[in-house]
Amino acid sequence: MHGPTSAPHGRSSARYARAVAAAVVAIAALITAANAGPARASEPARTAVQAER
Repeated sequence: MHGPTSAPHGRSSARYARAVAAAVVAIAALITAANAGPARASEPARTAVQAER
C-alpha cells in the first residue's frame, strides 16, 4: 500500500507557519493590552447641587 505520507491537503508547513504567525500576533496583542494601563478618568461634570455650594 503506497501513498503520500505527508498531510493529505497540501503543504503542512504553510499551515504551521500561519498558525505560529497568528499565535505571535495574539501574544503581542495581549502584551500590548496588558501594558496599556488603566484609562484616566476625566473631571466629573458639575451638577446643579454642586454648583449651589
